[in-house]
Amino acid sequence: MKKYRAVFHLTEIEKANLALNNVRNLLADLGEDQAEAELVTNSEGVKALLKTGPYGDRVDKLAKKGVRFILCSKSLRAMGLEKEEFFDLAEVVPSGTGELVKKQTEGWVYVRP
Repeated sequence: MKKYRAVFHLTEIEKANLALNNVRNLLADLGEDQAEAELVTNSEGVKALLKTGPYGDRVDKLAKKGVRFILCSKSLRAMGLEKEEFFDLAEVVPSGTGELVKKQTEGWVYVRP
């Protein structure tokens, strides 16, 4: 089991660059073998994981280091977006907020860029 676990919360597309930098920096600082990270997106934050967006290379690099990327199904529905519009590695959960609560209950550290 990894020693450190952090769940990052992205709700604003304008903060996507910052959030991805935070995840990258965490892994660089604590070590990929010691840290586990997940980026939960909801509201406008889900747009950071669109295939047509500018973050594909960075998301792919982080995913190869074990980072999980989460999409809120309620946000997708509210914005009329489909899972097929997002990177294949992105996982859809019933609720971004529910995912955050589960992770924090399991002892994950909450980070909001």
